[in-house]
Amino acid sequence: MSTPNPQAASGFQAAQMMQKYGIVLALALCCAVLAVISENFLTTRNLLNVLRQVSINGILAIGMTFVILTRGIDLSVGSVVALAGVVAGSFATSSTATFIPGAPWFAPVAILAGLLVGMACGGVSGLFVARFKVPAFVATLGMLSAARGLTLLYSGGRPVPALTPEFRWIGTGNIFGIPTPIILLLAVFIIAHLVLSQSRFGRHVYAVGGNPHAAKVSGLPVNRIRLAVYVISGALAALAGMILAARTGSALPQAGVAYELDAIAAVVIGGTSLAGGIGRVSGTLIGALLIGVVNNGLDLQGVESYYQQVIKGALIVAAVMLDRSRSRED
Repeated sequence: MSTPNPQAASGFQAAQMMQKYGIVLALALCCAVLAVISENFLTTRNLLNVLRQVSINGILAIGMTFVILTRGIDLSVGSVVALAGVVAGSFATSSTATFIPGAPWFAPVAILAGLLVGMACGGVSGLFVARFKVPAFVATLGMLSAARGLTLLYSGGRPVPALTPEFRWIGTGNIFGIPTPIILLLAVFIIAHLVLSQSRFGRHVYAVGGNPHAAKVSGLPVNRIRLAVYVISGALAALAGMILAARTGSALPQAGVAYELDAIAAVVIGGTSLAGGIGRVSGTLIGALLIGVVNNGLDLQGVESYYQQVIKGALIVAAVMLDRSRSRED
């Protein structure tokens, strides 16, 4: 009879703790270092600015989490950001050059129009993935190009200016001193967390990502679940696009370029497996915060944006390597 090895057991527990809380420790360490080297980092103004910037990527990444949990990927979210922002902006502009009769419409109408556009884009991608078995990479890459083209056609390649104050509130307003984008991010996070952890749909998402064949044999509507997660991703991309347009005061057809990379990075850094079935939106939120803090720290230190892209790419590769090592251990 073999005796248990206390050192091995403690080492295993330490590894488990690092796997579970490593991203939190990385965020705390990064904040501590920046607090020491930059006197402006811990100011209320800077921290609110970080959270305001993180809100857009955080919302995108939460939608991406649903997709990646089902072994998918959504490369189109950056283009959907631009398309939804331009469409919503065309309903909410007071410019005389608008091509929407009766504009400006009430802000809720403009927001609904943007959400419907995002859901439609996600639905088309999901339909190709679920019904016609097109690889998610190919289907969403096609939507990336199509949505960007539709954005340029719809806007004529020109920004949509003079957005109404009511619409801009979702990007520039505040509630009890807290910027609206941060509140929207928290609301999306809470709803997504409850859906994935407490609802039947959430359990089905994990089941489809864990073993699609077993999920189908057990009677789960695998195709409908896959379609639904892309619709969710599209809707949240649209929300992010409208927040971005509201913050800047005009909807830009060039908005959202490469935003999908930041979203994927936040999801993977946050511990969601690209193999599907493993991950939490809490990890995704921390991943988005880590990326935002790193970007802010580099800005405060005057590091050029070109170097920031290199560092971000290294973070993505490191996160994927960690994900693969975890998969081999499992």
